[in-house]
Amino acid sequence: MLAEVFREHGFEGASLAVISARTGLGKGSLYHFFPGGKAEMAACVLDGIEAWFETRMFRPLREDPDPAAALRAMLAATDSYFRSGQRICLVGAFALGAVRDTFAQRIDAYFAAWRDAVAAALGRAGVAEAKAVDLAEEAVTAIQGALVTASALQDPGLFGRTLDRIAARIEAALAGG
Repeated sequence: MLAEVFREHGFEGASLAVISARTGLGKGSLYHFFPGGKAEMAACVLDGIEAWFETRMFRPLREDPDPAAALRAMLAATDSYFRSGQRICLVGAFALGAVRDTFAQRIDAYFAAWRDAVAAALGRAGVAEAKAVDLAEEAVTAIQGALVTASALQDPGLFGRTLDRIAARIEAALAGG
């Protein structure tokens, strides 16, 4: 629930009054559970996001014995997690906001882990290292850009089309193209 408040209002716009109204907790209860205030709430939300991505995407990309299947599953999980382009990337939103400095190390680590996990899967599938790193960087960048563009143009289909293009590029690389 906290994550959705931050997605809808941004870190700066997610006042304690808004958070209280959405969670049903009074300000006193919020401070009881989160003595560090809104920054601690955001840190807990990042904990959840990091855990989800590590478990559902990054670890399978690094460890699945079938890296091609892991890459396909990553794209499907990406589509599902971001609700086919209708849900912004909260880590990306934090990266662009005034809160970036507070969470810079975690934001950097999230994007680097995603890129590195995709590159690892491509490498295990036989794609040359330099090409794997380039394609991984392109994939993560395209996903993030598509989320922003789909939201700006109010065209969630753009996100799906971008994922389809990424899938085609990955399949071509896996086929040696």
